[in-house]
Amino acid sequence: MTTYLGSGPYCYTHCLAMMFGDQAPPTAVIETLTGAPFGVQLVAGRTPYFDPYGWHPELGVADAVAALGWRCEHHSGGSEREALDRLLAAGKPVLAGPVDMGLLAYQTAGGGDHYVLVLAATEEEVLLHDPHGHPYATLPTKAFLAAWRAEAVEYVDAPFGMRTGFVRERVVDPVVALRESLPRAVRWLSGRAEVEMPPGSLGGSAALLRLAELASQGLAPEVRDLLAHFAIRLGARRLGDAATCLDLLGMTRAATAAVELARGVGGLQLPVVTGENAVLAQRIAALAPQYERWLETLTEPGAAGATAAPGRG
Repeated sequence: MTTYLGSGPYCYTHCLAMMFGDQAPPTAVIETLTGAPFGVQLVAGRTPYFDPYGWHPELGVADAVAALGWRCEHHSGGSEREALDRLLAAGKPVLAGPVDMGLLAYQTAGGGDHYVLVLAATEEEVLLHDPHGHPYATLPTKAFLAAWRAEAVEYVDAPFGMRTGFVRERVVDPVVALRESLPRAVRWLSGRAEVEMPPGSLGGSAALLRLAELASQGLAPEVRDLLAHFAIRLGARRLGDAATCLDLLGMTRAATAAVELARGVGGLQLPVVTGENAVLAQRIAALAPQYERWLETLTEPGAAGATAAPGRG
């Protein structure tokens, strides 16, 4: 298979890769270890993401860090003054996030949750690497704090999230980490009933079939924009990277199923931009059985790390 290389919204994954430095595995491995490729969700019955039901980046980052044998300090909450004091006192770099991307005044990509790497900070200015194409960006400290509060990010329990003090406790081969993560990936793809979600939220096939219905009627402008500018290209890349990782494990059938899904998700980009509602609806609905087949390939007898029943991760 040909692995995609290029730009894309891999913010927390690229931040972790920068944090790990020369000890970082390929970004495909990091993203797959977060669990992000293994599912699809329709939050509150209307907002689509090509990641698992109940999943969000804070869960994924924690899982990937632990799976690769690292630990770090995680801090959040408090006032702006307390958060800035933590940032000023922390060893650099600092993984900051989620932040509200729409409040990062140096960029034009729009809103949404985002992660950045803070390289230096003073009372007046923050210097950071923004993995969305902005190395060594600067922002007035007051403006950074407003973005860092992340008030528009739904999954944030407390503002001013930051991770620092990264230490590698044990050396874990990426292939071993991927193999050990498979049971968790299967639980995500199977649907985890214990996660709390907004009313009306759907996962898996039910999410796709409902999204297909909405597409056939004409998507709301904000949903179409989300798909066109973010969700489709991110989802397709995630699935392609998961295919690469499954191929590393010798799981040919599961890797092939992931490639087919990546092509299917990527194939949504043209009709969502051109407004071909019938084509878009048809292609979204066609993904539902493909996700089910992918789960079968991951749990069939002989599949590496197969697990029979969903449980708590």
